[in-house]
Amino acid sequence: MCGIVGYVGKQDAWPIIYEGLKRLEYRGYDSAGIAIVDAQGDIQVRKTVGKVSGLDEAATTGHPQGSVGLGHTRWATHGRPSHDNAHPHIDCQQRIAVVHNGIVENYLELKQWLTGAGHVFYSETDTEVLTHLVEEGMEQGLSFQDAFRSMGGMVKGSQAISAVLQGEDSEICALRLGHAGGIVVAQADGQAIIGSDLPALLPLLQAESNTGQVGFLETGEMVVVTLDGVEYQDLDGNPIVKQPRLVTQEEVLVDKGGYQHFMLKEIMEQPQAVASAMRERINFDTRRVDLPDFPLSTEEIAKLDRVMLIGCGTSLNAAQVGRHLVERYSGLPAEAESASEFRYRDPFIGPNTLVVSIGQSGETADTVAAMQMVKDKGGKLITICNSEGSQASRIADGSFYMRSGIEIGVASTKTFVASLTILNLLAIYLGQSRGTLEPAKFQELVDGLAQLPRLMGELIADSSVYQQMAQEYATFDNFLFLGRGMNSPIASEGALKLKEISYIHAEGYPAGEMKHGPIALIDSAMAIVALAPKDTLYDKVANNIREVKARDGRVLAVLTEGDTQLAADVDHVLYIPEAPEHIIPLLTTVPLQMLAYHIALLRDRDVDQPRNLAKSVTVE
Repeated sequence: MCGIVGYVGKQDAWPIIYEGLKRLEYRGYDSAGIAIVDAQGDIQVRKTVGKVSGLDEAATTGHPQGSVGLGHTRWATHGRPSHDNAHPHIDCQQRIAVVHNGIVENYLELKQWLTGAGHVFYSETDTEVLTHLVEEGMEQGLSFQDAFRSMGGMVKGSQAISAVLQGEDSEICALRLGHAGGIVVAQADGQAIIGSDLPALLPLLQAESNTGQVGFLETGEMVVVTLDGVEYQDLDGNPIVKQPRLVTQEEVLVDKGGYQHFMLKEIMEQPQAVASAMRERINFDTRRVDLPDFPLSTEEIAKLDRVMLIGCGTSLNAAQVGRHLVERYSGLPAEAESASEFRYRDPFIGPNTLVVSIGQSGETADTVAAMQMVKDKGGKLITICNSEGSQASRIADGSFYMRSGIEIGVASTKTFVASLTILNLLAIYLGQSRGTLEPAKFQELVDGLAQLPRLMGELIADSSVYQQMAQEYATFDNFLFLGRGMNSPIASEGALKLKEISYIHAEGYPAGEMKHGPIALIDSAMAIVALAPKDTLYDKVANNIREVKARDGRVLAVLTEGDTQLAADVDHVLYIPEAPEHIIPLLTTVPLQMLAYHIALLRDRDVDQPRNLAKSVTVE
């Protein structure tokens, strides 16, 4: 989603803010801007449409000089990507600059009121009303801090907002409302950085030491940053004592590791990702799953009557796989649902309902809001996420961190397989605790998981076969991905990856549903990717593939090594190693990721930052 960086200190602010914005590029954006308070106390603004690097290209005469400033990367919600719509937005008198993540739900009402009061608007954005609200407050005699706080009380929706005031003693204010992307603050040696994510703090952490103290704003909190220090407040102006958290450069420092793209690097890191997800959660001596952070006692687990899994996008596909695993191994009924839909119905959630939220960032607005609803209804709530200290982890009764390291590519890869790994652990643990799994069975399942890093490593050892398949299929404009059972959501995930990074129309479908409608689309111009590993539904999928071939569909099948019979019936094959059924979905995922990646390269796409997408969707 949008990125925010602010700096107050003794150094030239522009390069610090610029580097912070570069560190946030992975979040996805369409324009960028920086506002600097110069030596005369005036606000100087530079904007660009497109990459952050355009800010340097636009500053051919040199960037504005000053030790206080704000920067932003924007992902358009209101108004197209343009110079006028890019942040920061300034008021009519050029005293105030504002940057904003979120959606002002009542901006039309506010804009009409402000226009009637004489304010002139220069953009199509909802953000500009925030600037004018602060300006209006100051015109009514309020201080900058009080006017900023008053603005926060007038807007509706989830927001992360920051503003800077002109003048030699300029200050930065920031606040957080609802479940929008957060604000994190680092300070050291008379200087401070605010950011919407930890990587934005790296310029300060690198300069000071290997570690730094940071504070995270909770909803309804505000921070004021000046040369004199950092002060936390609530929206009534009352001081807040915030316990800082220690972070290391390792948490925020990321690079491509010699790969062409972050996405490829993160695909290659998947064997380590699944191993990290299992670390200290499996006792390989007793071959049992041990989840010491699970928040429910054995007695509470025994009383559970169902499990609900929620997520959005890739995390929803993981939830669909998790539903199969939980039902199969725990003996509990399970459901999987999009968090964006779940939050808008009135689901029955009782004290014995376990809800599992899944999300990479732990900041996705729909998922966080759905989690809060679960809490309000009295359900049991755990989260699977990759970000310690995230909103999801703070709301949940218990958190299972993926431990994947920062994922920069917008299209999730290693966090998806980490999610599936933890869902396997959760399902087995519930089965152990409830007595629905015999010792021999859960030991067998643990033995299967132990093979996973090695088997995934085999799949990524040689990328030439994926490059070859990409050459065969890159010219197709329509794809249908088919799978059954636990591989049906993997088909959906494969389709999602292809459409995300190559912009090709692709759909994932349960193979058994093909003859109930989609079969009408099958012809020689339709590429079919069929998942047919050797599992309990193999014969069913094989029949579906033959139905496609009878209608001239071109089939690329993902098969188990040694399956020469079905290979003879299709056009092309990608193989996975033979494996236990519960880990097959993790293995079938890898060829689909690699296929999407190489097709996107052939189509000359921006793999790490696809158009219109954001890493962390912090608005509805």
